[in-house]
Amino acid sequence: MDRNSIDKKYQWDLSKIYGSIDDFRKDISLVKSSLGEFSKFKNIKYDENTLYEVINKCMSVSRILEKLQTYTSMLCDEDTSVNKNQELKEEVTNLYSEFTKATYFIDTDILKLDYDYIEELCDKFDKLKEYKLYFKNMFRYKEHTLSNEEEKLLADLSLTFGNHYESYELLKDSDMSFPNFNVNGSDYELTNSKYSLYIESDDREVRKGAFNTLYETYKSFKNIFANLITSNIKEEVSMAKIKKYNSSIEASLYRDELDESIYNNLVDTVNDRIGVLHRYYDLKKRVLGVDELHLYDVYANLVKVDNFKYPFDKGVDIVTRAVSILGEEYVSILKKGIKDRWIDVYPNRGKRTGGYSSGSYDTNPYILLNYQDKYDDMSTLAHELGHSMHSYYSRNNNPYQYGYYSIFVAEVASTVNELLLAKYVIKNSNDKNEKLFILNRMMELFRATIYRQTMFAEFERNIYQMIEESKPVTADILSEEYYRLNKVYFGDNVCVDDYIKYEWERIPHFFYNFYVYKYATGLSAASYIVTSLLDGKISADDYIDFLKCGKSKSPLDSLKVAGVDLSDKKVISSAIDMFEDIICEFENLYFE
Repeated sequence: MDRNSIDKKYQWDLSKIYGSIDDFRKDISLVKSSLGEFSKFKNIKYDENTLYEVINKCMSVSRILEKLQTYTSMLCDEDTSVNKNQELKEEVTNLYSEFTKATYFIDTDILKLDYDYIEELCDKFDKLKEYKLYFKNMFRYKEHTLSNEEEKLLADLSLTFGNHYESYELLKDSDMSFPNFNVNGSDYELTNSKYSLYIESDDREVRKGAFNTLYETYKSFKNIFANLITSNIKEEVSMAKIKKYNSSIEASLYRDELDESIYNNLVDTVNDRIGVLHRYYDLKKRVLGVDELHLYDVYANLVKVDNFKYPFDKGVDIVTRAVSILGEEYVSILKKGIKDRWIDVYPNRGKRTGGYSSGSYDTNPYILLNYQDKYDDMSTLAHELGHSMHSYYSRNNNPYQYGYYSIFVAEVASTVNELLLAKYVIKNSNDKNEKLFILNRMMELFRATIYRQTMFAEFERNIYQMIEESKPVTADILSEEYYRLNKVYFGDNVCVDDYIKYEWERIPHFFYNFYVYKYATGLSAASYIVTSLLDGKISADDYIDFLKCGKSKSPLDSLKVAGVDLSDKKVISSAIDMFEDIICEFENLYFE
């Protein structure tokens, strides 16, 4: 559709951020005029007044920049073909870069001071008290912060870092091409995006043809992909050493105040419960009716037809009732957000695909959808509303410096909503096929998030360790290690096809430096919370208190507010228990 043909009530209202381009320009000018003021803070003596002034100035400018960035990013996503919006976005990006250059020395100068002195100032002067935790977190990085000259050098070199991922994306999405494959006399055009459709096809020969053709092509590029990924890891390893960390994984986990035990606990617990995943594959083999379950069968849907329609307004009503367990206040805020046009609902010509939750401290939360009345669209609505409600509570219960949450807990609130929705629809549906369809979706969520992401995490950990120990890591070594892990995770009853050796080439998250494990810990925490809410072990108020934490607590401590201790194996096991229960429910319903 053309955007102008969509009812305004189904479009987000960005005028609440900036009513006009003149208002936008005023904030641009305000930031530009402020940048020159930071130079006066170079080489000064810090007392309670100058310390407050410099931090307050940084926060004020940062808040405006985030608001500008939020606005221009969403404006571009409405219609990616509008060049003037792209220009505004680029202008803000450049302004952010100027802000970084103008303030690079501030943290390093403050970190030259003794923390006891900073703590004394915060305790003594009221205006600094709200920054006490902020400074405490800053000083955690003291031993990992270099001199001004060294930090400036790294800042100057920053544009040369991280380019391996960009090269990877260009190779994978632009330069690579795949031959067509033929099934029963019909030619099928293959691309990376079309592969995801073919691998779920009801026609097994189409799945097999797509699988073999895709990975045969990736095999021919294995050396360049290996070079890109190992170069990226070597860069991360070098940077961790420069910043005086013991390892890359320590450097990555440090920002979330975690240690490696959380990561290893996930991998160990999932391996201990690998039998549940193997049971799921046995179920898949029975339902598909195949003598051997191959890897090109794994993504085939057990329930073939999705004829169920959930128009947006109906979807909103169902989601609202599903999350009502979270309390009247939660539902009231959610309804008001929808009425106030937080959500951009339908696809239009030029609109960015997918869905996300956005916003800044000084704006409403906003949600981009491409809603098309399917269950997955309704589930995405619930998911993104979870993010937005988490953001709403964090921002409205904390000052700016603590008004956001760590990426480590980012997927918890969204997945809580997703699980509550699925359980609600299954409980209230009278349609066997609808129940089976959603149970199938839930089983795939747990397979892909708990087990697949943990396998990725184990692979990533092993490869980083090899490189840190100066062991050779070639394309063949990467492929053999990836194949070995696939054999473990799929088990003896699945034919682990040789071509899966090259799947690591397709996974962009291996460039994200120990990120994938957060998907698995996020779903585990969400499963534990949902089970605890439904069993009455925690209250809605406990959960809302977790949403309010923001950065006022560490990620682990904020989860403990909702009764979740991720150092305890029972949290990971609770997700696997839920997965096993869903498998049982599907089996009983399907074979009744």
